[in-house]
Amino acid sequence: MSTRVSPLTLSGIEQLPAHARRCVFWELDPTSSPDVQQFADPEFEKEAWLSMVLLEWGSCGQIATIGDKAAGCALYAPPGMVPRAQAFPTAPVSADAILLTSMRTEPHADEPDVGADLIRGVVADLVRRNVRAIEAFGIRRTADLEASDVPHATAALGCSDTECMIDADFLEDMGFEVVAPHYRYPRLRLELDRDHEWKFAVEAALDRLLEESSLTVADLTAGSAVGAH
Repeated sequence: MSTRVSPLTLSGIEQLPAHARRCVFWELDPTSSPDVQQFADPEFEKEAWLSMVLLEWGSCGQIATIGDKAAGCALYAPPGMVPRAQAFPTAPVSADAILLTSMRTEPHADEPDVGADLIRGVVADLVRRNVRAIEAFGIRRTADLEASDVPHATAALGCSDTECMIDADFLEDMGFEVVAPHYRYPRLRLELDRDHEWKFAVEAALDRLLEESSLTVADLTAGSAVGAH
């Protein structure tokens, strides 16, 4: 079953996977007092933040679905709207870039390319909006941490750097380049231009042609089999 990627909308916030709906890792300013950092209802706070960004800036996420189930999501926003963006040793994000904050795939998403599909969705959206570049704070995982290209949701729904940041190796595989090195939190950048949109359009057209060709061959084969009887 193929993966479908669609932009996040105000009416679609409830479609986000469970962790993404309540994760406030990026929405917290780590320099604030502990009292401020403890939200009584993180899901409400996350929805309030998403609504604010959607209304003031536009779509700030892509949701991947397989069938009728959410398979993962990617969230992004102008760095000035992301409180934690200034807290990293490799900050600040470049003035011409949008910050890709988080991306997750769900455990039931057995499609191997869900992460890549989400990145393509983000790139296609931002190219259409004339954004020059995407930047992200990646995380370098050490041997004692779970090694995974894309963080997976957990039953605990806990928020931490290992759960809520994107693996730097995965970002590099997607074409991002390190612009601010760090042993733990490198900042990476992907330059955008119209060639990205052209490339995705061609890939989509080729995929449709392959699907149609496969259906035609299947129909012909089925017809031959019926005729043989």
